Amino acid sequence: METIGYAEEMHRLISQNMTFVTATVVKTDGSSLAKPGFKVIVHNGDIIYGTLGGACPDSVILDAAEQVMSTGIPRTLRIHLEESGKGLEAIVSRKLPDEVYVETFCGGTIDVFLEAYRPRDRLIIIGQGGKDDIEDSLAGLGKLCDFQVTVIDHAPSLANHPDTIISDLDYNLHDLNISRGDYVVILTKGERDIPTLQSLSSSGASYIGLMASRKRAKHDFDELRKAGIDEDFLASIHTPIGLDIGAISPQEIAVSIMAEIIRTRRNGAPVKQSTEKMPEKRAKSI
Repeated sequence: METIGYAEEMHRLISQNMTFVTATVVKTDGSSLAKPGFKVIVHNGDIIYGTLGGACPDSVILDAAEQVMSTGIPRTLRIHLEESGKGLEAIVSRKLPDEVYVETFCGGTIDVFLEAYRPRDRLIIIGQGGKDDIEDSLAGLGKLCDFQVTVIDHAPSLANHPDTIISDLDYNLHDLNISRGDYVVILTKGERDIPTLQSLSSSGASYIGLMASRKRAKHDFDELRKAGIDEDFLASIHTPIGLDIGAISPQEIAVSIMAEIIRTRRNGAPVKQSTEKMPEKRAKSI
């Protein structure tokens, strides 16, 4: 296995803030094409680099990789390469969670160690330009809560310094490779709401929050429906944004937004609400 290519592929994924799972053969017994040190990289449900010794072990590693990615907990999987007929019998009689049986003529076993790479969660704040105390407070709170903070704002005015500032007004959000582990707050407060949400509609972000009045949010959603945006995506958008804690000042509103993000981060997204009628969440909403 060419370790240089493996390292280069890992570096490429890390530099693009991608999540992936590495699987490495750590032990083999009996007959197998695999050798200790064979490696694969699994990204988005596919092996994008390497092999564990053939189609049989490669094909069964994907479900385990998805579980490791979801939990973040490494595991060692034993793959039994059973002779034809014995594989099915073994599957029925032995149901150990870390053992998999594959029908093949090899007859050996492979121990594979799987480990997930999940970059530090990102807080992505999309501003409207100029001084915004909510944006500024969120940048500080995000870093305090161990997020990698990215601010997209063509004219930022910040006392709290994020990890990354993107000041291109026409920046393409697709270049950020937004996916699970990303939390997006939209503070564009105007006609840029709609193209921003369109760009995020296929991103897979864990959280998308929109700062908008109920009237403007309804208008935005109606326009997005006309553009063919999926109803499930619209229902997942947090608006009015933030938990109902009675927040009034910009700093308090930023705390309520961060509280909602943390709840999503730790417990998963709450039950989706219908976008036809968005209930009141607090008296003060911007």
